[in-house]
Amino acid sequence: MATIGVFDLHDGKYVGTINTLTVHERAEIVPAPLGGDRAPTHHVLVNKVQVGAGWSKTSQTNGAKYISVRIDDPSFPAPLFCRLVQQGDVHHLIWVREDAQSKRSAESTGAETSRAA
Repeated sequence: MATIGVFDLHDGKYVGTINTLTVHERAEIVPAPLGGDRAPTHHVLVNKVQVGAGWSKTSQTNGAKYISVRIDDPSFPAPLFCRLVQQGDVHHLIWVREDAQSKRSAESTGAETSRAA
């Protein structure tokens, strides 16, 4: 896992940058309007264009809250799967390689798109 972004929380939205070998952009992760049970809780914006979505989650191992993020763009060969986690006073966007097992688990339980309580 690698940190691909650092964000600060300002007025209810996360503001920071996403940096990979091919992406270097200022971004915001903002609350989404309330939707159904599987609707995202957050939108990822770059230059006011939605490039991803996030779902509020709670870690089963330590109870920590985080946002599970999916970022996609037509120029990407595949979506980026990440977690926005708080570490001290800042939030780190951690890239997570999604493997076949976690995909099957998320699909069977609806975990990737479910809201945390």
